[in-house]
Amino acid sequence: MIKVLHNSNCSKSNAVLEYLDENGVQFEIIDIVKDPLTVLELKTILKKLNQPVENMIRKNEKLYLEKYACKEFSEDEWLGILAENPSLIQRPILIKGSVAMIGRPVENVKFFIEG
Repeated sequence: MIKVLHNSNCSKSNAVLEYLDENGVQFEIIDIVKDPLTVLELKTILKKLNQPVENMIRKNEKLYLEKYACKEFSEDEWLGILAENPSLIQRPILIKGSVAMIGRPVENVKFFIEG
């Protein structure tokens, strides 16, 4: 079963859920706003993404632009910031076993669920 890190206020995240539902894919929703992730959970997801932490950050968010843009933080510092500010986490993130992907664009989700 695929786990989907989801923010219900995000149109892209909602579109991926709709796509999964339309294609009969079983999934579990993890609402990252209602149930924020811990630093350890984020670290585990980051390993599954196999990408730098910077790719998990929504750099167009107002909070990022006002508070974090043009500043340098370590991976652990970023994970702490993301744990405290789930709106800064890219979404959706799909997790299947030991791998994960950021579900944008929706077309990429097809390859992930079939692989």
